[in-house]
Amino acid sequence: MSFPKEDERYTYADYEKWDDEIRYELIDGVPYMLAAPSQTHQTISGELYFQLAGFLKGKQCKVFYAPFDVRLTANDKDDTVVQPDLLVVCDMPKLDGKACVGAPDMAIEILSPSSSRQDKVVKLNLYQKAGVREYWIVDVEDKAVQVCILRDGEYIVKAYTDADIAPVHVLEGCSINLADVFAE
Repeated sequence: MSFPKEDERYTYADYEKWDDEIRYELIDGVPYMLAAPSQTHQTISGELYFQLAGFLKGKQCKVFYAPFDVRLTANDKDDTVVQPDLLVVCDMPKLDGKACVGAPDMAIEILSPSSSRQDKVVKLNLYQKAGVREYWIVDVEDKAVQVCILRDGEYIVKAYTDADIAPVHVLEGCSINLADVFAE
């Protein structure tokens, strides 16, 4: 059992040795411990998964839920590993049995008080730079979703509320009923 030290830089090889009972993300070599999700967070995550999985049944793309590693810099540095709340992968060779190696097609983060800045700023920039084609930021408090769609290397942001049905741009014909997502 190994734990990271706050003042050191790490790689994915180090990350794999850490205690599995404590969830971490690794961003530019710096470890960040993840808090346990709340009941509301889990309910929203479950509904998003249910709608995405239902749409994807029998299709090539697959949806995964946390904890599932995404190695955004799976190169010589390999120092960034995130665990989005949900992700969609359509390029099956990116899956190595343990992680998504490279950018998923879609990532979804559900905001919590401890992760809000990380999800809205740090991960938004990471996902944009890595080439994640669609990134959803789900705001539990405001019952709203920011949908970031990658165009020419930059995110274009569209906003939706619990009164909307939001299209999933990377999955043609797929849309998410946000009234169901925020029903609790």
